[in-house]
Amino acid sequence: MAYDALLDRLIRREIPVGSVLQERRLAEELDISRTPVRDALNRLESEGFVTRKPGRMLVVTEFSTRTLIETLYVRQVLEADAVMLATDRIPQAALDASEAAIRAVMDMPVPDAEADWAADSLFHGMIAEHSDNAVLSKMILDLRIKTHMFNLDRMPERFEAGHREHLAVIAALRRRDREAARDGIRAHIENVKQSIIDKLRRI
Repeated sequence: MAYDALLDRLIRREIPVGSVLQERRLAEELDISRTPVRDALNRLESEGFVTRKPGRMLVVTEFSTRTLIETLYVRQVLEADAVMLATDRIPQAALDASEAAIRAVMDMPVPDAEADWAADSLFHGMIAEHSDNAVLSKMILDLRIKTHMFNLDRMPERFEAGHREHLAVIAALRRRDREAARDGIRAHIENVKQSIIDKLRRI
């Protein structure tokens, strides 16, 4: 709740760029303890919304739609390469586990953002890990964190479509069809990007 409340205020520019964020003051404004505020600020720092200055001050940085879109473009390029490398390397057991997690979330009466992110992470992490390139894998996982804010809570319209795109890629990986898996992951991230652009236009 603390993270969502602060992120919404940052995206809407209700907290100006350059503002110093103080745990105590934010906790009072949100009427919660300082611990969840601290956790939220740490997460926002990892995503690049705030930066730590000398003296451990946290300052709001410029939220750039262009940077976000460029991040998704790089993810698209890297994950397309990763899935090509991983196609013959992913064990059936890993594909089964990822598909089961996705279907379990889709079958939930009321899916929650945490379960959705876990299934999403298992899918993308599986591809990154089995690319057998540690640098490529780390870059993909780091970039995913920077787009994590657009999760189920902010983009519920992408829930079913996104997981069906995941399942299509898994089906291609089962067939060991590199081109279909590459095209599927490219289309998946492109759809995410377009949905985020549409979301930001409405803010």
